[in-house]
Amino acid sequence: MLVEFNTLPEESRVWIYQANRSFSESELEEIKAKLDIFIENWTAHGSDLQAGYLIKYKRFIVIGLNQNLNNATGCSIDASVHFIQQLEKEYNVDLMDKMNVSYKQGEFIAHKSLTDFRKMAKDKAVSKNTIVFNNLVNTVAEFNENWEVPASESWHARFIK
Repeated sequence: MLVEFNTLPEESRVWIYQANRSFSESELEEIKAKLDIFIENWTAHGSDLQAGYLIKYKRFIVIGLNQNLNNATGCSIDASVHFIQQLEKEYNVDLMDKMNVSYKQGEFIAHKSLTDFRKMAKDKAVSKNTIVFNNLVNTVAEFNENWEVPASESWHARFIK
């Protein structure tokens, strides 16, 4: 059951998929239509899942699930991963690689491998004040408060002296 993301309870589970490039406007429209259909039909053992999504900065797909109604099961999580993998193939984009880092450079969203980000931190090309995207957040509340934060307040801090 598809709902507006901002109506999900704060304790709702989130999954964040970051793209290695920005989506075009036409791709965004297609992806939104596909997400609408997927989430509307997403179930766990035959029970509807109440979920919503956001697409942020033309690059991040955020799916939220109200687990107060029904929990995701292994099969329903597998279905969502399969859906994301289909998007990867269809749009020739990487959404699943957790070894990449996205951060802000002014209004621009940069995307680097973890190795490159670590080197940039060593070379002082990024700092503790660089705004990073902490895709490890687990709930809507954490997403709202701790997703887009200075590197010093995220797991990225370990790379910045």
